[in-house]
Parts: sequence; C-alpha cells; structure tokens
Amino acid sequence: MTARGYPPSTDMFRRDAFHRRMAWIFGLQLLGMVAVALISYYELGPLWMVLMLIMLTTLLGWLMARRQWRQVRRLARAIKSWDESKNDLRPWQPGQLPRRTDADVAALAEGLYAFANRIAGYNQRERNFTRDASHELRSPLTVIKMSAEMLSDEPGIGEFGQRSLQRIKRASREMEALVEALLILARESDRGLTSEDFVVNDVLRDELADIRDLLEGRDITLELDEPVRFALHGSPRVFAVLCWQLIRNACQQMEQGVIAIAVMPGAITVTNRIDEAAAGQVNRHGFELAIAQRISERFAWPLELQTREGRQHVARIRFPQTVAVS
Repeated sequence: MTARGYPPSTDMFRRDAFHRRMAWIFGLQLLGMVAVALISYYELGPLWMVLMLIMLTTLLGWLMARRQWRQVRRLARAIKSWDESKNDLRPWQPGQLPRRTDADVAALAEGLYAFANRIAGYNQRERNFTRDASHELRSPLTVIKMSAEMLSDEPGIGEFGQRSLQRIKRASREMEALVEALLILARESDRGLTSEDFVVNDVLRDELADIRDLLEGRDITLELDEPVRFALHGSPRVFAVLCWQLIRNACQQMEQGVIAIAVMPGAITVTNRIDEAAAGQVNRHGFELAIAQRISERFAWPLELQTREGRQHVARIRFPQTVAVS
C-alpha cells in the first residue's frame, strides 16, 4: 500500500479481461447463429426450435454483457453518491474492487480516488484558510482601529498627528474591505454567506457613507442618482464589497472631481472624469478591479468597463435577475 492508501499499481487486476469476455460473448452469439443457419439449411428441426435457439443465444449474450458492465455501474454509483464535503473515501479505494475487475476499470477507479483525495485536501485547506485568515487578520485590524480612535481623543496630538491618525483609520477600513473580499473569493462555494432579498439602493447608500469617510481630506465628491429602485436575492455583503471595489478604483484614478453612481434598471454605473492636469499624478493600481472582476464572474454579475472621450471612465455592473421592490 502507498501513502495515499491504495495499491501502487493495477497489475493485480487482469489486463484486457473485459475485451476477452466480450470476445467470448460475440463468439457465443456467432456459434448460435451458425447453428441456427445449419438447422434451417438442413431442416434438422422445426421452426420453433430455431426461434428458441435465437432467443436463448441473445439472452445469454445480454446477461453476460450486463455482468461485465456491472463494474462500471458500481463505479458510477460511487461517483454519484460522493459528497466532497466528507472525507470518507473508502468506497473509492481500488483495493475494494473484486480481483476479476478489468485493469482499465481499476485504473479509472485509482485515478478517481486520487482526484477525490485532492479535492478533499483542497476543501480542508479552504476551511482552514477562511477560518484562520478571518481571525488572524481581523483581530489586529480591530486593535488598530480601536487604538486610532483612542489616540484621536488625546488633546496633546497636533495637526500633523491628526492627519496621520486619519490615514491610519482610512487604511484600516480599506484593509477590512479587502480582507472581506478575499475571504469571499477564497470560498469554493457560497457556504457561510447569507442570502436574502435586499434593496440595492439602501445597501449602496450605506456603503457610500463609509466611502465618504475614506475620502475625507480629498477634493472628490460622490453623487448618487437613483432614477429606479430594484432588489436582488443574494448576499448584501458581497454586493457591498463589489460596489466598494468599483468606487475605490474610481477614486484612485483621480485627484479631484466628481464620481457619479447611478442606479439604472438592472444595472449600476460608476462614472468619473479625470482632469488632464492631475492625470500624471494618479495611482493607477488595478488590484481592486481584478477583485471586482472575480466577484463578477463568481456571482454571474457581468462587469463592463469603458473609457469615453474626455478621459471619462465608466464601470457598469449588470444584474440579470432582479427582484421587484414591494
């Protein structure tokens, strides 16, 4: 036995056994047809005997072929009943296959068992990462935020110190949103995310309030246009993280100006206009858009990026399935 728990090779099984057995089946049928032809040609028996011989030969061939397919069907049932959330992979072990199993079927079972082991390992690492990262990253961020709040109340801190504290607070909020986005993307499935009907306008308004705090001290104005209202069924936190990524990226592309967020029927657009004079001083890091693109693909919310005349950048996120607002 190897470290993975299954036989090191498929040499213990009979190679080409399936082919040989199928050859026996077709050989039996051929003999039956020859016998039928001889009986009919030489009139050695009545018609009912010929028909019975044909039926018997066909039935025996079907039974033998069905028996050979039993191994493949057993493997198919194991695949159908496999639960990737459980680590019990004993039904997949090739060592449990009968000795008469064809080597090709055993090789397929061995490959599927190794694949199931890898998937189980991936799931375990996913759970460990999301659990550990959630605790190990959020805890120090909470300490940083609390310490910054306490320091901001100290009367002896000057103007330079207050600006530094504001930058610390802003960076800690950005890190919280980034950690949230990475943890969402790290999950293989949507387990752990709450799904509900939520109005996108309300969630977007709350998110803009936090973003305005991040923009304190910068000459950037956020404008929200809401000609329509609609709702979605899903995770409001995922939606908020996606909107934060798009607006944050728009803020990075400009030093001053207006960022317009519009709620359109089944879509949300984020538009900015970059001044030519400030364009060369802008940080154009695209990490946030990469995360937004991955969230878009993960939850089937198509993301469109456009650059119009006058250095106007537009990000549009579409929602194919919306819920009517009551």
